[in-house]
Amino acid sequence: MDTKREIYSLPIHKHPLFPTVRIILRECDGCHVTDVIYGGYFCNERNCYGWFHKECAEAPPEINHHPSHSDHPLLLTNDTKSRDSSCDCCGENLLSPCYTCPTCKFKVDLVCGMKPPRPAIEHPVCHDHPLVFLKKQEVEVPCEACKESIGGASYSCLECHVYFHLDCVHLSKEVNHPCHPSHPLKVVAFDPLDVQKSCHFCLVQPENVMYHCSICNFTMCFSCIKNPPPLVVEDIKTHNHPLKLFSNQISFICKFCGFEGSDTKPYICFTCNFVVHGKCIGLPRVIKINRHDHRISFTYHHGHRGRTECGVCGGMVGLYNGAYCCSACANYTVHPGCATDLSVWNGVELEGIPEWTEDVAPFELAGHNLIRHFSHSKHALRFLEDKAIQYDECIRCEACIRPLGFDPIYSCTECCFVLHEMCAKLPTKRRLVFDPEPYTLESYNAAVYCNLCEMLCDGFKYKSNGTMPCHYIDVHCGSLSEPFVHNVHSHCLYFAKSNVRYCDACSRTPNDYMLSCRECDFDLCLYCVKLPEKILHMSDEHPLILYYGEKWNGGCGGTRNWCDVCESELDPPSNWLYACSDCEVALHVQCALGDFSRLKPEHVYLSKKGDYKVVYNNRYTRPFCSQCHSRCKAPLILKDNGKDNGYICSFSCFSELFGYKICELQRTEM
Repeated sequence: MDTKREIYSLPIHKHPLFPTVRIILRECDGCHVTDVIYGGYFCNERNCYGWFHKECAEAPPEINHHPSHSDHPLLLTNDTKSRDSSCDCCGENLLSPCYTCPTCKFKVDLVCGMKPPRPAIEHPVCHDHPLVFLKKQEVEVPCEACKESIGGASYSCLECHVYFHLDCVHLSKEVNHPCHPSHPLKVVAFDPLDVQKSCHFCLVQPENVMYHCSICNFTMCFSCIKNPPPLVVEDIKTHNHPLKLFSNQISFICKFCGFEGSDTKPYICFTCNFVVHGKCIGLPRVIKINRHDHRISFTYHHGHRGRTECGVCGGMVGLYNGAYCCSACANYTVHPGCATDLSVWNGVELEGIPEWTEDVAPFELAGHNLIRHFSHSKHALRFLEDKAIQYDECIRCEACIRPLGFDPIYSCTECCFVLHEMCAKLPTKRRLVFDPEPYTLESYNAAVYCNLCEMLCDGFKYKSNGTMPCHYIDVHCGSLSEPFVHNVHSHCLYFAKSNVRYCDACSRTPNDYMLSCRECDFDLCLYCVKLPEKILHMSDEHPLILYYGEKWNGGCGGTRNWCDVCESELDPPSNWLYACSDCEVALHVQCALGDFSRLKPEHVYLSKKGDYKVVYNNRYTRPFCSQCHSRCKAPLILKDNGKDNGYICSFSCFSELFGYKICELQRTEM
């Protein structure tokens, strides 16, 4: 962090906290209320993402003479065991941090500790009769003020049988609010025919009631009335002068991010004609994102001439608008909003923190054409050109589990350990778009389900070091980078969320990410994008080539339009296939590879319902699947070691057998 910034070690959090002027919608880690935090404190530790309201972060470590427990002092604690209990004051579920009495185990949440509710209010501004405090009720009731349901403690009128939220009880039906000092705001019912009445600040259209000025047609929701935006913000890194909230409706271009802001209220310096979104105030100056290997820094004018695209979304970055730029890579720029998205950035500000280079090399040189790889350090590996390699279905790369035969390899000088040259060079740690934190390359005896390519994968995996515990990614997906160049398409491909897109190779809609073209409607799932260009299959003595749909013309005679394994019709314009044009042999991709092509042949995998061996489907008569009762088509299938005919043909049948999706299988050594 910037050495000039104030750092606070506060008892509410285990890490140091930093004050900030940022405006952000988050759950406060103190009171656990999700709302807009206007300024406050944040934690700069990796994977913490701690944010606090100012008053929550500055909670006193000890409270004496609490109205509900005056006998002993209450101490601020981060006791995680309190999750199974309730607050002794309001009755709501108790979350850490909270206040506890070490003598008699009395516990209250942070809000009830700092702002204990009064047992009764004799003359409330929201109601004509006295109100009494009630703990959380089993049945939710509507609030008489805002008409929203009450899920926690409340104030109630015993005479009228009406209820109020704790933070609504101090609101009258007419208020003088600093965000609209010209006229008072009055509570009015929402008119569904008047669709223009939305909150002036958060733009939410209230469903029940609102505060409204009929003279100015000015509306505020109850949430913004109780938690209004600051009228003035001072942040020297955003601007040299104080920035004032401009509550009138105007169209503007934000000086920070370069985007138009007609639907939000800006902060303005009238002296300098400087206009900025509230959400852009106080953004970090130096960060690191998962789309780039170097740090990027914010600048108001990136100075790059010509066409400059955002390194995250691909949109244009204006020459005279703010952006994050890389000092090491010319023309690499990112929109501020894209760079600070928490799916891209890990939330850590790096200004003032020295940069260091981590060693991610997977091997050390051990001599001429010899290396010592981290995954096989006991022996040296010798480099072999592809000309010296004989195809052997049983010997596979320990990293990607593909057979040998078409690419150079590193082979152990003393045992059968083999790695493809490209697999041997995979870095031990790399940044991937799937998590803001880096991934670490690991090798252990288990097959895991990769959510990205939807395959059970043995071999090497990249493990997340971020917010997703034990999130493993197969090396096929972990080796992808953008921009990605594929032979089938003339444009570069970039990572994008799948949403409702379908793969142009297999017509499936994947779970998570795809590689997509930003210039045309072309998408590939992460399984199809890593299909090998050629394979060897028992159906033909020649290598089978991957054909991209329309490139396959049905062989020499142009008449072969069925799969030689399943004998069903091929659909070349829509789906890819493997074929030998000389022999007119053609196979569906699924029939050529199957669901278990990334498991080790002849190895046994342990599960809760038995031990399963990966076997070759090379008998004269193909066996029936014990689950779907169809002939097994794939070259590799599973066999239950405890049954004579317990064959499984696909991952879907394997999951159906268990009743749920298999996430991990331990492998036994042969």
